Amino acid sequence: MSEESAIFAPGMLGDRSALVTGGGTGLGKATALELARCGATVTITGRRADVLAQAGAEIGALVGREVHTVVGDVREAEDARRLIGATLAHAGRLDLLVNNAGGQFFSPAELIATKGWRAVWRLNVEGMLNMSEAAYELAFAGDSAPAGDNPDEPGSIVNVTLSPHHGMPGMAHSGAARATVEALTRELARRWATAGVTATAIAVGTFDTEVMAKYPASVRAGMSRSVPLQRTGTVAEHAWLVALLASPLGRAFNGSTVTLDGARDNWFGPWPPPGLADDSGEVPVEERR
Repeated sequence: MSEESAIFAPGMLGDRSALVTGGGTGLGKATALELARCGATVTITGRRADVLAQAGAEIGALVGREVHTVVGDVREAEDARRLIGATLAHAGRLDLLVNNAGGQFFSPAELIATKGWRAVWRLNVEGMLNMSEAAYELAFAGDSAPAGDNPDEPGSIVNVTLSPHHGMPGMAHSGAARATVEALTRELARRWATAGVTATAIAVGTFDTEVMAKYPASVRAGMSRSVPLQRTGTVAEHAWLVALLASPLGRAFNGSTVTLDGARDNWFGPWPPPGLADDSGEVPVEERR
């Protein structure tokens, strides 16, 4: 394992400070590692202190310097402000916010209770808005904007959403929430353009992370078959795209949603999709704790 990026120039983000929500596992952890490899000062946040501490230690050992960790809940507006404040206190500035925290569960649409719908909405939509608005107010706007080598680039936001855009069988609540995040990304890009703040989104497909282990076996078995590329994505591929959007080139993508899914959005076929149904022919319901 190298302490430098496999594809980007050393020190590409050497003057930048980044905050990654949900940075203790999966795509968030991989993103934090790549940003650190590109030279950024990185802070990761999540709700589990032990998971964050382990991730921070692992990334720090690989890149040879500290990765800051802050425990918090993006669903709470005041906690979001505290997370941004803690990042500013540690790094002195914030240049990049990666809204990676998110989640959902499998269930046929007709069985999704109001409580479950609300839980997915709060995490994926309200969490993104809480963090983005706090970052803009406390770190990106006016006198709070970072000073230094890039005074005309006060801040960037990258929102992680999900592909496909033609519907999400078994996760209608998440499909609605993620589509809302994409719409809000375009709105924030327009709203904050005069302040020089950019907002982009990444719509990810199926990636090989430890998070996938919670899904039913029939779903996991069919993951690659639903991707025209015939494989799941690697966490490094996702992290490279985030780093690109954090680079000077990334500002040209303002307001865009970049789909990274091996052409999964081009898939179509019968319902239920092969690999999603269990032996009974029904879409499985995920067991909830």
